[in-house]
Amino acid sequence: MYGIKLKVWGDYACFTRPEMKVERVSYDTITPSAARGILEAIHWKPAIRWVIDEIQVTKPIAFSNIRRNEVSSVISKANVNSLIKTVSETGTGVPFYQDPNKVRQQRATLMLKDVEYVISAHFELTKNATPDDTQEKHYNIFLRRARKGQCFHRPYFGCREFPVNFELLEDQTPPPPIKEDRDLGWMLYDIDFSNNMSPRFFRAQMHQGIIKIPPILHQEVNK
Repeated sequence: MYGIKLKVWGDYACFTRPEMKVERVSYDTITPSAARGILEAIHWKPAIRWVIDEIQVTKPIAFSNIRRNEVSSVISKANVNSLIKTVSETGTGVPFYQDPNKVRQQRATLMLKDVEYVISAHFELTKNATPDDTQEKHYNIFLRRARKGQCFHRPYFGCREFPVNFELLEDQTPPPPIKEDRDLGWMLYDIDFSNNMSPRFFRAQMHQGIIKIPPILHQEVNK
């Protein structure tokens, strides 16, 4: 396994709990799926799959409240297909848009502030890997991109308006985790796309600021 350590930090974060239907309420810490998304923003190919091994919380957990303008609905695929069919049958254009003034709603968000984590992870080759897709190759690509601060898109902490700053930890000593134990409850691990996009949860425990991810979770989701 070619492991890496990445320090990530930002001013705000919101890892929304799925059980909250109306208002956004963040988990106490970053989720494994959000951590994986940050690594994929730096380097991802169909030949590799990132696995989160451990998350260290290096700043005290603190929350803040804001109210944001959101929309109550989005343009669906069915509406787009219906429009395409209408245009093809009539040969005339049809106005098609969503008026934000009609669907705008103000919603409260309970988010995290001043966050910082150290993500420990490794990657595995998938069935899509070719003979050219070696572990050394992808490991060195990630190192080169992370050292330069390169990414395919700016990673974010749950919501796109909360961007992530990141730094590859190699020889330098990582910041120490907070000295706190906390039962984080049932946390989203990832989405099982092979099983009708079923969510997978696990009972997250933080011991002295460290959250260890059971390897069995990755085996169950990516079996």
